[in-house]
Amino acid sequence: MSSPEASFHTALEMSRCSPTSESSASAQTSTSSPESTSDEDEAEYRAARPLPHELRDHCKIYFEEGLYIQVLTLLFSLLTSGTNSSDSNPAFLPPPQHLALISTLAIHPSWTTRAKEQEKVQAANLALRYLRSVLRIVGPLNADLQNAFVFVGLSTSTRRGKGSRRRTGDSGSPKSEDEENVNSNLANAGGIWARGQDFWQVVGWAFNCSVIYKRRWERWALWLEHMMEALKKDWKMKSKDTPGESLIVRYLHPGDDMVASGERRVLRAIFADGSTLSIAEFGEIWKNETKERRKKEDEEAAAMKKLRTKMNIDEENYGDYLDKSSSSDGDNIPPNPSESSPAPSDAQGQASEGSSPLGGPRAIELRLRLLALLADVSHIFPDSFINLGTLYDMFLTHIRPFPLLTFSLFTSTSALSVFKLGVASSWLEFIVRSLIEAAAPLPVDGSLTQEILEKSFLPWAANTTSVTNNAKISLCTEMLLRLLYEHDEVTWSEELEEAVERGIKAREAKSKLDARKKLKGEDARAVILLRASGERIRGIMELSKP
Repeated sequence: MSSPEASFHTALEMSRCSPTSESSASAQTSTSSPESTSDEDEAEYRAARPLPHELRDHCKIYFEEGLYIQVLTLLFSLLTSGTNSSDSNPAFLPPPQHLALISTLAIHPSWTTRAKEQEKVQAANLALRYLRSVLRIVGPLNADLQNAFVFVGLSTSTRRGKGSRRRTGDSGSPKSEDEENVNSNLANAGGIWARGQDFWQVVGWAFNCSVIYKRRWERWALWLEHMMEALKKDWKMKSKDTPGESLIVRYLHPGDDMVASGERRVLRAIFADGSTLSIAEFGEIWKNETKERRKKEDEEAAAMKKLRTKMNIDEENYGDYLDKSSSSDGDNIPPNPSESSPAPSDAQGQASEGSSPLGGPRAIELRLRLLALLADVSHIFPDSFINLGTLYDMFLTHIRPFPLLTFSLFTSTSALSVFKLGVASSWLEFIVRSLIEAAAPLPVDGSLTQEILEKSFLPWAANTTSVTNNAKISLCTEMLLRLLYEHDEVTWSEELEEAVERGIKAREAKSKLDARKKLKGEDARAVILLRASGERIRGIMELSKP
């Protein structure tokens, strides 16, 4: 057999051949099940077909030899060939085992934040681009992500997805899983699908990084954004007919039965904050994952690169060919991820004094997107998780202790935009109900209307004299009014104007602002937010006037 480098150009030429040259009828069908999605959703994506036998073997060799840039270049060509055609043929895709390895390559520290060579970073970036392109062009079903993105645990040294399909090559003969498995540490015990206990372990660690390991978070954010997009599209295509087969439901039920208090662990992962307890529960995925590269290491890498350019075989100068540190599979990873977690005190010590609440806007947006997806699952398929009311209660338990500024990030216009309108309004109502004074005539149920807002929420203060709680009431009622206004469901009236003014004055009076002197810290910020929210509510009323 020729070397991988020599056969690369041959394989690339094969990828440019017309897909219609394959005679196997079975290979030209989409890998998705027609019963699992609507025709409208299917029409968004190209169909997919397995790689022909020779190309599949070429890709496997490239992966095993660590020639990631070459194999990803080939796979990109195979994926995008014929994309601009008005009558696109099915796109060639590698088996799920290869997609799983590519996902690991996109996030592994030895190829990203701890990479010793620029080529490794380029390979990781190319891997992420390829995954995004697969999702955009063929979609989650045709890409068979339900078998690619499976957490198998360290007890399984070789990837075998649950209920994985036997893929058919160009000859029409089944291709066994063993033949498609890649003999590489990154593809097996060193991969994210083995290193991570489950999806929520990875989510918790990623969000811990958002607070205390900013450099590592930059990479985790990219990976998590891709996963969120995959989960969202997969759920959209399966929620109507086969919600139990969706990736998000499988992540909620990794085994036959959900572990006790599993739903609480899910929420703790989403709200991971870099604290000692959070680090203890959601530790790092790879050994020394957050260890920063030293200046000396960078200088040695630059010197090694310069040495390679001077390699001369005749003079027995082999550059770094015999350098044992250039392993393509990264670090030798220990079998137990908990052994590699940083000591909580050390982790806390690396948090910057000016750390943004819960990792900043990007992290909060991803947390909210996960919560929005869970809310949709709870609404459509509650048996798979928990009912919507219980989810709201857990959500509130986590955000209630937050400082007011952090709380406001979860009730802002941009935050609520990730939720469906009904979920956003019911979530805000849920918060208000937990804080509002007992005299408020709260509705039993039903959708939010101007009449309900006018009588049950706008005119009332909090059930305590806390400036913070009254500011929270004001922020939530403001957003409820804004949601109705943005959907043209607010009609100005004297009664509505009176309810608004009564509420603004009631909340300021309940907070006893006139009797307080020299407010400091949280209370001082709460006063500013309370009064600013009141002015914005008045502004909405002005805009609603005829």
